[in-house]
Amino acid sequence: MNHEKRYRERSWPEKFRGAFRGLKEGVRGQSSFFVHFFIAAAVITTAAILGMKLLEWCLLLLCITFVLAAEMFNSALESLAKAVTDRLDPHVGRALNIGSAAVLIAAIGASIVGAIIFGNWLRNLPGG
Repeated sequence: MNHEKRYRERSWPEKFRGAFRGLKEGVRGQSSFFVHFFIAAAVITTAAILGMKLLEWCLLLLCITFVLAAEMFNSALESLAKAVTDRLDPHVGRALNIGSAAVLIAAIGASIVGAIIFGNWLRNLPGG
C-alpha cells in the first residue's frame, strides 16, 4: 500500500493563505531581509520628506519590490536546498551562490536607480 502524500490543486483562498504564510516564513529569521527592509523604510521616508513625484515613487517602489522579491526567491532556494541535503554539495553550493548573486544584482540596480533619483533631487535643491 502506497502511503505517499500527493499535492492536490488548491483553491484561491488556500493559495493566498499559503502565500501569506510564505511571506511570514520568508521574513522570519532572515537577517538579510531585515537589512533590505530597513533600507526600504529609509528610502520611503526620505522620498516622503522630499515630496517625490508619482513617477519617482513608482520607480522607487518597483525597485524595493524587486529586491524584496529577489530576497524571497533566494530564501526559498536556501530552504529547498536544506530539504534536499544537509551535506556540502558543490551543485547546491553553486545554486545558492547564484541565488545570492541575483539578490546582489537587484540591490545594485535598485541602488543605482535610487542614486539617480535622489541625486537629481539634491542637485535641484537651492544652492545645489
